[in-house]
Amino acid sequence: MQPDSHPGIHLTYCSNIHPGESWVATFQQLKIHVPELKLRLSKNQPFGIGLRLSADAAEQILEPGKLSEFKSWLQKENLYVFTLNGFPYGSFHRERVKDDVYKPDWRTDERYKYTARLIDILAELTPTGSEGSISTSPVSYKYWNESEASMQSVAKTGAIHLANLAHKMAMIKETQNKDIHVDLEPEPDCLIENTPETITFFQNVLIPEGTSHLASAFGISHEKAEEIIRTHIGVCFDTCHFALEYENPRESLAAFRDADIRIGKVQVSAALKVTLGDSNHRKESAERLQRFIEPVYLHQVLERRTDGTIRQYRDLPDALPHIFDEHVLEWRVHFHVPVFVGHFDGLSSTQDEIIQSLREILNGSYSRHFEVETYTWEVLPNGLKTGLTDSIERELRWVQDVLTNLKS
Repeated sequence: MQPDSHPGIHLTYCSNIHPGESWVATFQQLKIHVPELKLRLSKNQPFGIGLRLSADAAEQILEPGKLSEFKSWLQKENLYVFTLNGFPYGSFHRERVKDDVYKPDWRTDERYKYTARLIDILAELTPTGSEGSISTSPVSYKYWNESEASMQSVAKTGAIHLANLAHKMAMIKETQNKDIHVDLEPEPDCLIENTPETITFFQNVLIPEGTSHLASAFGISHEKAEEIIRTHIGVCFDTCHFALEYENPRESLAAFRDADIRIGKVQVSAALKVTLGDSNHRKESAERLQRFIEPVYLHQVLERRTDGTIRQYRDLPDALPHIFDEHVLEWRVHFHVPVFVGHFDGLSSTQDEIIQSLREILNGSYSRHFEVETYTWEVLPNGLKTGLTDSIERELRWVQDVLTNLKS
């Protein structure tokens, strides 16, 4: 939907909140939730969908008649798709995900072919003259590539795959006038996890390797090849992930702009935040955080220390034994909590960082695509759980209120 306060942008939620890995299951979940949300939030105007398709669902929707059926349903319900979540490749609910969420990484043909299918799907769904975004994984997971040689190899192979997809999207733009782009989503412990690492990947790997490859493979100039990559490969700015890294939104966004890196999509999400006080407070915090330990997702922890450094832990259970370290001032935990929750049972969230990020993004006109991404409803502690449709509505209304306040 396009908020009244900012009619130039598109706002929705990500359907990775719904269980279902087949296209049949995905479509059924959309039919259950989306028309009701449109009725509540955008009764007289089109309502946008942030569509998550697993690799299986992406293949199945391209079977004869499936995409046409979906397009007919969208038209009937006055709905449209402007963004896809191409990060999780396989199962994403009700079984262990953890670091499997990064598989397959960008060195593999599987990731390349999956994303190519998503491009074809989005190009079919996107109207002529419109923009479509696809968020994707941040190249690879560092724990799989602990040697420098392995890091360089996966980065280079990923760059070639991304460059080929950029050329594919450039051809779509040239022949169909549809601006499709794939946007890498930095995340803790991944090959690109913060602003400096992302810029380094673009400047030292993606642009030089991808430009040379496209120039050679397609007989175009290096200047044209670089233009294609910069137009069609960008960054998905996840407000939770950048807050986890203790990054200043203004400085981060300005750095991307200075490096000529497109912010193709914004995911509006919140992390857990814990300010650590005396030993009693730390004990209480540890007890409260126990409720957020669950077996499905990774919950990386980044701690801010008295000397200004940041230390990282691979998962929340790895971090908890260190909560009594007196040199630790604050923890931020990669657990997507509802964006409308600022404080909960003695804990807090990075809600303020969301507001700061949205202010900077809107003031700088960095992106037009905004997607609320809270996918953890099934594993949240009971005190944060409510009805799913009601919760999605409440999140989107909270974002709408923030946008209105930022406009005034």
